[in-house]
Amino acid sequence: MDIIYALVPLSILLIGIAVLVFFWAVKSGQFEDLESPAHRILFDDDDDLKPSARSEEARDSDSEPSANSK
Repeated sequence: MDIIYALVPLSILLIGIAVLVFFWAVKSGQFEDLESPAHRILFDDDDDLKPSARSEEARDSDSEPSANSK
């Protein structure tokens, strides 16, 4: 029975901290836009998967000196 005297104030303190954190998150705008992050993944660019023109130029310039050295 003595443990209740410690657990009740501890649980009230934890609930109070959780409520304060929730109100801080609402005030700082954490819940303003809930849909954009979910839609952003659908419009992700796949250009990073394709070889870029710069990497092709670097590959061509690497092959030119060996062709000129013959």
